[in-house]
Amino acid sequence: MCCNGGFPNSNIDKANVFQKYFKALHCPIRWNIIAIIGHGTKGTNEIYDALMSQGETIARSSLYYHLGELRDSGIIDVSGYREEGGGAPEKLWKLETHEIKINLIEDIKYEESEQDNTQTASKKGENK
Repeated sequence: MCCNGGFPNSNIDKANVFQKYFKALHCPIRWNIIAIIGHGTKGTNEIYDALMSQGETIARSSLYYHLGELRDSGIIDVSGYREEGGGAPEKLWKLETHEIKINLIEDIKYEESEQDNTQTASKKGENK
């Protein structure tokens, strides 16, 4: 267990959820992708063209990577496919998570029993 003295912590799951968002949002280009998608639906090519018009220099393979990271975190998702020409269908993306809120007091707080366990362990260590 991380940073909790080896005691079970029910907040670990909540922390993991927040960490997936932080990992996905650490890169500024991903914020641009979110802004481009906005409240609508955008195809991969539309996102690429919008990034290029903003002066971003990104390879398509890098765009696919960033889209995948945002999808894996649950921030965006594929909403459908667009058939154009004879190639593979283009993915259409939509925003799945519109807001991330963290209330440090209410969302992540120790339960009474966890505080008691931590205090008991500290006292045992002091008595040695």
